[in-house]
Amino acid sequence: MAEDRQPRNPYPTVDVIVELEPGRVLLVQRRNPPPGWALPGGFVNYGESVETAAIREAREETGLQVTLTELLGVYSVPERDPRFHTMSTVFVGRAEGIPVAGDDAAATGLFGEAELPELAFDHARIVADYFEYRRTGRRPAPGSSGRER
Repeated sequence: MAEDRQPRNPYPTVDVIVELEPGRVLLVQRRNPPPGWALPGGFVNYGESVETAAIREAREETGLQVTLTELLGVYSVPERDPRFHTMSTVFVGRAEGIPVAGDDAAATGLFGEAELPELAFDHARIVADYFEYRRTGRRPAPGSSGRER
């Protein structure tokens, strides 16, 4: 008897480090579990590119029209999201204006490296990688977002 096997794959997600002010990142306070502050982002819809998803998610959660400028990296440690296995393509982008919380964001805020709130998921690692990249010009090496850190 053949067993019906459905593939189990990680869920593709995107996150955006929005540069509004030098030395600060835009974060959203999550309205839904898991709690905490996070980078604007979310799930990639079927038929949608990661770039389109990143722009859409940033607009839905912050009200800003973001222009993607760089790819920071891909973060895929299976435990990065306590709900299920996700993998995130993380972009850096620029925007102008005043962010307004929307969709599943309860609030928005701009934070410097020394004043970060409690971050959800693996976003503390991503934000640390971003600030290191801005200091040194070196993107995180593949696999550097793993468990060893």
